[in-house]
Amino acid sequence: MKVIPGPASRKLGLRLAELLGAEAVPITCKHFPDGESYVRLDGSVEGETVVIVQSTYPPQDKHLLELCLMADTAKDLGAERVVAVVPYLAYARQDKRFLSGEAVSIRTVGKLLRAAGVDKLITIDIHSDEALKALGIEAVSLSAVPLLARYLAEEKGLGGAFALAPDRGALERAEQASKILGGGFGWLHKERSRITGEVRVEEKALDISGRTVIIFDDIISTGGTIVAATEVLKKQGAARVYAACTHPLLVNDALKRILASGCDGVVGTDSVPSSVSVVPVAGLLARELRDEL
Repeated sequence: MKVIPGPASRKLGLRLAELLGAEAVPITCKHFPDGESYVRLDGSVEGETVVIVQSTYPPQDKHLLELCLMADTAKDLGAERVVAVVPYLAYARQDKRFLSGEAVSIRTVGKLLRAAGVDKLITIDIHSDEALKALGIEAVSLSAVPLLARYLAEEKGLGGAFALAPDRGALERAEQASKILGGGFGWLHKERSRITGEVRVEEKALDISGRTVIIFDDIISTGGTIVAATEVLKKQGAARVYAACTHPLLVNDALKRILASGCDGVVGTDSVPSSVSVVPVAGLLARELRDEL
């Protein structure tokens, strides 16, 4: 096995290679004056299982194309098998046609990856099981929720906190976290406009007065969900509110908005580099990849 640390996830890729005891194949990646991407593998991959580590956070299209270029080049240079490790997989939220005529984006991404020679994809906390199936290739989604909950309990001293899902679809994540935090779990009702993207969180009675609450979600993008949930929780008497997510995209001034809403802190994994990406996922990925050795 050889590991190719992609330009979007170089540090993570090198750490993963170290944990696996595998050779890291260096690459040259640059951009021409017109913006086109250039990729060159600076090592042999012939006859090897090649693990390409490349998250597809913004700019998504650039990082996705780089992933396809690396996969296609590896196969063209004789790689026997290509495993794409994509901790944050872009376009996974569009897993069905919500409005007439829409592209089912994750299905298109799957076609691109297959055409580029990807044999298997490993991601973390994909938005839905439907998105995983829509890829049309062998794919696994790992959960980073236990890592986040353990960090919050052991490093931040938040054992006993109430784990909250921002909507019913994320209830399983809150339940997972509660097994480690030990403070119970629940969920709120969230609605998002398909046209404007605006988020509305309905009031729901929760037994949280005077308690610490941690909101667990897969992605924090604009922060709208966390802001709305924090306001509801503070109204109900929560003493402290934290947000934990696997993929801290935090676009524009999202973090500033979240903290201004009364949220006491945000914690994320290093699937996406950011100022709150303090929980490493290399160990989680290495455990999954050892089966490929």
